[in-house]
Amino acid sequence: MPSKSGEVDDFMATLDHSLKAGVEELRLAILASNADISEHVKWNAPSFRYNGEDRVTFRLRPADRLQLIFHRGAKVRSDLAEFTFQDPTGLMTWLAPDRGVVTFPDLEAIQSQQAAVVSLVNHWVRA
Repeated sequence: MPSKSGEVDDFMATLDHSLKAGVEELRLAILASNADISEHVKWNAPSFRYNGEDRVTFRLRPADRLQLIFHRGAKVRSDLAEFTFQDPTGLMTWLAPDRGVVTFPDLEAIQSQQAAVVSLVNHWVRA
């Protein structure tokens, strides 16, 4: 059973989003995939930590899509020049050398890409 956060449970109980079911599906799949991943609310959305550092955060606006932001914390890290990451899924759009996004336009995309995205999250948090 995933280690869910009461804070995120409360947030999800009041979330008004067209893809709320997809948020919950991805949330549970990510938590179940790695016991070292925890969650909390950041940027008014569920966010996942690895070893205490924020690494992947939902972006819930605009409400007609769902995005996962892959980042290495709130600030640019000193090792940016050395950082590399290969996205074997091809799902990620790069926003910066150390920040990417995966966009889901609908529940079907969330469900069909879930396994690939969970694998991507697990590779990302270790990078």
